[in-house]
Amino acid sequence: MIDTLEKLITEVSNKLGYNIAKMHIIKSNRPDLCDYQCDDAFKLAKEFHQNPVAIGKDIVQAINELSNFDDYFKEVSFAQPGFINMSLSDKFITSYLVRMNKDDKWGIKPISNPETFVIDYGGPNVAKPLHVGHMRTAIVGEAIKRIIKYQGHNVISDIHLGDYGLQIGEVIYGLQKEGVAISDINIALLDRIYPEMSALCKEDEDIKEECATITKKLQDGDEEYHKWWQKILEVSTADMKSIYDYLDVHFDYWYGESDAYPYLDEATDILNAKHLLEESEGALVVDVTKADDKKMVPPLLFKKSNGAYLYASTEIATIIQRVKDFHPDHILYVVDLRQELHFEQVFRVCDKADIIAYNKLEYLGYGTVNGEDGKPYKTRSGDAPKLQNLFDQAKEILMSKSEMSSNLSDDDIDKIVNSILKFADLENNRERDYIFDISKFSEVIGKTGPYILYTYLRIRKIIDDNAFDYNALTNVIYNVYDRDLRLKILDLPFAFKMAFDSRMPNFIAEYLYDVCVLTNVFYQNNHINNEEDAVKKNDWLCILDMTSHIIKDMLYLLGIDIPTTM
Repeated sequence: MIDTLEKLITEVSNKLGYNIAKMHIIKSNRPDLCDYQCDDAFKLAKEFHQNPVAIGKDIVQAINELSNFDDYFKEVSFAQPGFINMSLSDKFITSYLVRMNKDDKWGIKPISNPETFVIDYGGPNVAKPLHVGHMRTAIVGEAIKRIIKYQGHNVISDIHLGDYGLQIGEVIYGLQKEGVAISDINIALLDRIYPEMSALCKEDEDIKEECATITKKLQDGDEEYHKWWQKILEVSTADMKSIYDYLDVHFDYWYGESDAYPYLDEATDILNAKHLLEESEGALVVDVTKADDKKMVPPLLFKKSNGAYLYASTEIATIIQRVKDFHPDHILYVVDLRQELHFEQVFRVCDKADIIAYNKLEYLGYGTVNGEDGKPYKTRSGDAPKLQNLFDQAKEILMSKSEMSSNLSDDDIDKIVNSILKFADLENNRERDYIFDISKFSEVIGKTGPYILYTYLRIRKIIDDNAFDYNALTNVIYNVYDRDLRLKILDLPFAFKMAFDSRMPNFIAEYLYDVCVLTNVFYQNNHINNEEDAVKKNDWLCILDMTSHIIKDMLYLLGIDIPTTM
């Protein structure tokens, strides 16, 4: 729709002698005055050394004199000092709604050359249950994956487990110290051993060194330690998958650091061939500084003096693996903002070594989930709550709400709980921290997941109880509530483009909420079931049906399923 209007106004400007490749139109920042605006009179004024007022008035007059003006506009006017204000005609608005409704993806531009995206999100360490800190990367990463795929690209997702670091050596040490048999390892045992050993290693350097030795032997191929590692991995991933399944988060690959180890020698050879590895106090490092750095970026530590590889080393090896296996055009990392320096170092090394170009690597950082005190969300005992406990707590609060039906199935409850957790996260810019309040996010009014679901179910009931015909849809818009909803529907391709380009799902969440607010206002002011005018009633049912399908598709992009009832 925007392209059509821009093409029309560009042609008008060029006929007046104001030659320009493209006149740009934007959503009006004064919706009380107009629907869209064009500010390019200022740009033309500079180029042609004329007053923007004169240029703007010339263009507005020429548009108003078009023989097919009514096909596009209700009103076009000029506003000082150089704004062209446009209000769209009912006919134009409705014609594009019809076109959007016939399109599989609501007017979102198709991709002519699909690219391959590898998206890395999840990233939990094995040997312990998932906690609330793992929720955000799962929710945000899944939404970004779905948005990119919806655009038409090929997307490959990888959880990238932390399965070969020091914590494995610590857990194996702790299990063996207690005399646990490999066959008796379970998630409850790992949940206890992991924090105990982590705390002990911080207090006792000798034990930490023993754990590091176990880790190194495992990484070097020790068969006995490999059996322990394999069982720990098996128990941990089974528990993780049940949690991710509940969140409707799914990965194409369950690779981990261990899968990168076969590529470490190749990584070393590549860095040596490029003369990038330097010795520093017995360790091997790569200088990643740039002449235009505004702050110091320290060298990447590739290999410790004791021969051990680090997280950065396996990250580079993983990128080599992904380039070989998937030939990606982009590799995206959805990770905590606190890891920004780490990924900057890794990306620079890969670029310098010609493993993959820097501009093909994207670091998508996210903020923390905080409690009401503004600090990372914790239980009363001071621990990050386990996700399963968080799910149970959300269910309990949800069912205490008087608005909730007592006949909800377990499946419907789970879908509503998912909407609570996901919408609460995704309505926020992913780079920002946010305050987590389960009680507030469970409400059926306000900016919440249940509000969106309730709106959808409410309008679907109206639609399902009435017959309607899209072929009989007229060009008439009956009131301001009707017009506001139709214009918001037309905004969808723009909201989607913003979400895709920025990798920010909050643009979809914000759009979805705005649609639902306007839908409820529309519903409250236009009594469809009691409407006696058959033509008007049919028009409104068509608009509501279209809105319901848009809500459903946008909820899918956010990873939110719709219950049968609330």
